[in-house]
Amino acid sequence: MLITLLNIYRTVAILFRMTRKHDQTRLANLERLITEAGSAAKLARAAGTNSSYLSQVRHQMRTQKGTPRGVGDELAEKLERGMRKPVGWMDENHNGIHEAPPPEYWAAEPGPDPRYLHPLISWVQAGEWTEIAGEAGPGDAETYLPCPTTCSKETFVLRVEGMSMEPKFHEGDLIFVDPNVAAVHGKYVVVRLDESNEATFKQLIVEGNQQYLKALNPDWPNRIIEVNAAATICGVVVFKGEVV
Repeated sequence: MLITLLNIYRTVAILFRMTRKHDQTRLANLERLITEAGSAAKLARAAGTNSSYLSQVRHQMRTQKGTPRGVGDELAEKLERGMRKPVGWMDENHNGIHEAPPPEYWAAEPGPDPRYLHPLISWVQAGEWTEIAGEAGPGDAETYLPCPTTCSKETFVLRVEGMSMEPKFHEGDLIFVDPNVAAVHGKYVVVRLDESNEATFKQLIVEGNQQYLKALNPDWPNRIIEVNAAATICGVVVFKGEVV
């Protein structure tokens, strides 16, 4: 019975969308659903999709063919079903909704360099990336992504884990980390601490000659920790769907 209902739903959705495909409307409605769900990660869970993929669609990151990712029929169906919207809701203009910003809104001048794709790696790899980057091969990364803003070719990508940097950064968000950007007061940095082989992600606070790492989440335990001489700053966050 459930399979039959799902098949009926898909058939109706396909027929409905044969004559109604508005990419910008879908992107605008995606933003509306993120607001309703509370975050992109929560929406991904409700829709049964991957949060990192949803982030790529949201920011229209380009595929390897160079075309911007959009809300396809399958994803639109999952979003509608997960958020209990009627069939075709993603293709409708809704009162009070703003159109999704154009791709150039997300990028700082002069824009991404199409020659470079940056590896999405693990937090353990990030802790030693400056040492292993030259020897890394295609199989050492989960995927390769273009950076929507200006960055060096040594930039790498991480998927945010945990809630320590909420509300600005949510679990599943993709952050681009540039090892060649100066780590100054207030920047968001990826750091390898001496007691761990895994990198961590915090805001850098500089007071005089001393440096601290600060979690943005006000409820996070040990929110501010001191950075000693053995810590290694692996890079500075330059992009997370907006220039930071």
